[in-house]
Amino acid sequence: MSTFSAYVRLARVGWILVREGVVAALPSEGLPPIVGVVKKVAAVFARKRALNSVRSDRLAQAVERLGPSYVKIGQFLATRPDVVGAELAADLAGLQDRMAFFPTGAAQTAIRDSLGRPIDELYVSFGAPIAAASIAQVHPCEVQTAYGPRKVAVKVIRPGVRQRFAADLQVMYLVAHMQERLLPHMRRLRPVEVTKALEQTTRLEMDLRLEAAALSELAENTKNDPGFRVPEVDWERTGRDVITMEWIDGIKMSDVEALKAAGHDLNLLADTLIQSFLRHTLRDGFFHADMHPGNLFVDPAGIIVAVDMGISGRLGKKERRFLAEILYGFITSDYMRVAEVHFEAGYVPSHHNVASFAQAIRAIGEPIHGQPAETISMARLLTLLFEVTELFDMETRPELVMLQKTMVVVEGVSRMLNPQFNMWKASEPVVGQWIKDNLGPKRIVVDIKDGFRAAVRVAEALPEIAAKTEKFHSELMHMSEHGLRFDAATADAIGKAEAHHSRSGRFALWIIAISCLYMAIHFAMGG
Repeated sequence: MSTFSAYVRLARVGWILVREGVVAALPSEGLPPIVGVVKKVAAVFARKRALNSVRSDRLAQAVERLGPSYVKIGQFLATRPDVVGAELAADLAGLQDRMAFFPTGAAQTAIRDSLGRPIDELYVSFGAPIAAASIAQVHPCEVQTAYGPRKVAVKVIRPGVRQRFAADLQVMYLVAHMQERLLPHMRRLRPVEVTKALEQTTRLEMDLRLEAAALSELAENTKNDPGFRVPEVDWERTGRDVITMEWIDGIKMSDVEALKAAGHDLNLLADTLIQSFLRHTLRDGFFHADMHPGNLFVDPAGIIVAVDMGISGRLGKKERRFLAEILYGFITSDYMRVAEVHFEAGYVPSHHNVASFAQAIRAIGEPIHGQPAETISMARLLTLLFEVTELFDMETRPELVMLQKTMVVVEGVSRMLNPQFNMWKASEPVVGQWIKDNLGPKRIVVDIKDGFRAAVRVAEALPEIAAKTEKFHSELMHMSEHGLRFDAATADAIGKAEAHHSRSGRFALWIIAISCLYMAIHFAMGG
């Protein structure tokens, strides 16, 4: 899409946000005075009805007018309070991903095209849609098995959603680049990288084969875990635009009264939920990143079943150690260790003082201790953490922000089940055991094994490394004897650069080329 089209679409987005009163309601604390003027002007053009409603309702109305892809954009930004602010993130988190159904015939066509088989050959029955979101909708169906018909859930991609999202994403990129150019203090949050993460996340979510793979991986990881599972995938009836999975007969976790009436232990469910999430995160480095109550069911046996794995998160070994030590440091009030971990991981620039950072962490952690569990807000603690990281020039870590946001949601669900829920107390058994297994004597053995494997891989690659080194040396010697030669592609590239770049750009290009020539000759003469 052209830049001009992106500006036109951005202008439309801005006008809708103004008309629905969103701009007039945006927080302006700490921003330049001109922002206050803009808000007043925007209020003049806003609908009267919008000005009489709360900000979250204004956002919901604006997003409904903008279309399905903006629901997904809003929900993604809700996971980035470091970018949009804690208040706005809370409003965005309330966006309801409920859209109008698209025709069943269009869903059947998408399935037939994706799987290459007729619908009546795939399903015994194909029901009308029961839920529709910004990216897909779900149909109750039946498949034939050796034991008779079996009910399944069939999720189908919304027609045209990829093209619509690609166009809307260009507007996001435009805004991100404008932020980096016009607001230097925002560069720390890397808005362009945030937009790339949104693009990658949504593209993955639009390929239902990847969601099926995520469900399969989580099922394998949790097969021996108590009280938690995910639906089984029917791979024969799964493709890019459709996923068929086990139908879950259970009670949504959002329906607390129904859970009580069914005789489930709500306190146990709350503890199981947070402990399961931490096991997935720390033990496996792979977690369900959209665990809101609408995606969590409790089956008749009291097992938590998590559905809709369009969004998942991963953590490397370093990030898992970082998370475990941070959590354990807060649990045990060891704020100096929490600060040291930030520095060891490279998350806080080394020119800052560890003791000063530990002092700031203490200001966050102390409110946890000595208070009733129901007064401890994980969301408030994370808001303070984001403020502290800004003071200490900590760059945004997208994988950690997604993890923190998911943790807030999981804690919220657990507290909905048990108002006296204490996340820190419930977390301690899992985190403590992981610390014992991975940061104690066992860690040394694991690190030795990992080091040995790395050494073996290097040894296996030595012949190839030696061959490439010899080839590079030969080419360098030939260059020193016969001069620097450009191949046809390089010459063509320089020609195009000459035609399109400014005088300063051409000068820089040739400085680089001359420098390469000088270094090559100098190296050869020195040899």
